Amino acid sequence: MPDHDWPDYNWTGGDLPTFVTHLECGLTGEHYPADTIQGLSKAGRPLLVRYDLAGVSRALTKEMLAARPQTLWRYREMLPVRRPENVVSLGEIVTPLVPLPRISGRLAKGGEILVKDEGRLPTGSFKARGLVLAVSMAKELGIKSMAMPTNGNAGAAMAAYCARAGMKAYVFCPDDTPAVNVREIAMQGAEVYLVDGLIDDCGKLVAEGEKVVGWFNCSTLREPYRIEGKKTMGLELAEQLGWDVPDVIFYPTGGGTGLIGMWKAFAELEEMGWIGTKRPRMVAVQASGCAPMVKAWEDGVEHAPRWQDSHTFAAGIRVPQAVGDFLILRAVRESGGFAIAVDDDTIAAGWREVAQEEGLLLCPEGAATYAAYKQALADGRVGAGERAILFNCATGLKYPMPEAGTPLKLGNAIDWQRLLPGAA
Repeated sequence: MPDHDWPDYNWTGGDLPTFVTHLECGLTGEHYPADTIQGLSKAGRPLLVRYDLAGVSRALTKEMLAARPQTLWRYREMLPVRRPENVVSLGEIVTPLVPLPRISGRLAKGGEILVKDEGRLPTGSFKARGLVLAVSMAKELGIKSMAMPTNGNAGAAMAAYCARAGMKAYVFCPDDTPAVNVREIAMQGAEVYLVDGLIDDCGKLVAEGEKVVGWFNCSTLREPYRIEGKKTMGLELAEQLGWDVPDVIFYPTGGGTGLIGMWKAFAELEEMGWIGTKRPRMVAVQASGCAPMVKAWEDGVEHAPRWQDSHTFAAGIRVPQAVGDFLILRAVRESGGFAIAVDDDTIAAGWREVAQEEGLLLCPEGAATYAAYKQALADGRVGAGERAILFNCATGLKYPMPEAGTPLKLGNAIDWQRLLPGAA
């Protein structure tokens, strides 16, 4: 039995109503067959899934979509899994857009700040979107074991979905990966290895083991399907805004799968006639201690060299080099957006500010988008009256939090005068 029951569709031959036509190299445009195991293209670049979008628009209407359950799988015609028994799900909900009314009133001056809160997803992060599609397609293609490098949340998501699918998972983490992530990955049955190095060093080990052990390499953008899961962020966003798009999107950018996926989603929706030509300005947010995309954007180049001595406490965006760098930079430039770096002190301050003023606990990478928004507002790259979307990519409960005040220790006899407003 599939993990989802979809009574609104009469199955034909047991297949899902998917419209995949082929895979395409994101750099050269060369075509590759779908429904076979694929990694990178011959050019060593990511493969993108292509669809018969005219067929999708004939088979699916906005009214049909509105009647479906609020899960990621509501967009199944635009996803690649063909057979329902291969859907591996832990309940991927449509995540909410959470307004920041007090901060908007103070900063936006008639505009709107909305947080797309991805921490509500299974395993507590937006990595669930990409990995649910990657693992489901691995199951469909007969893969029995998967491996990946991770800074934490992606490995946790792969471990969870592999456990759900009955597949073996191998996860390689930098040795300073947050302990909660390492324990989470191990708890879900994966074999975890701590590596003296960064995530790209872990990726080299995964690639070496692929040749010897035979696992499938699920590194960021080295298979075609994590992008398809992440593009549902763009599909959800457009639907939540009444088939419109915001003025600007701030996205925490490490490997950049989500930014690439959303840009792909908007193009597909336009081709289907569901949105117009308007696009949000895509903003790639990085930490100043690891900002390869920012430098490449500023230098006007298409590829970003490896960032040396990468450091930031926002581990999810500590990615020294991305295989999809040109796709990230292409989306940023085509949208009229920009790449921006914020330092760790500013990220920590933003984290406290949103929590104390709005009651919303971001993750460090989500806090980076808020810090970047404030910086862009101050330098004029974002207007006060614009609608801005900030992506919070995980629940803040997974992370050691910055100091935010010293708790008062009370004895058995409480001096209530100390608690009065204005008391010292």
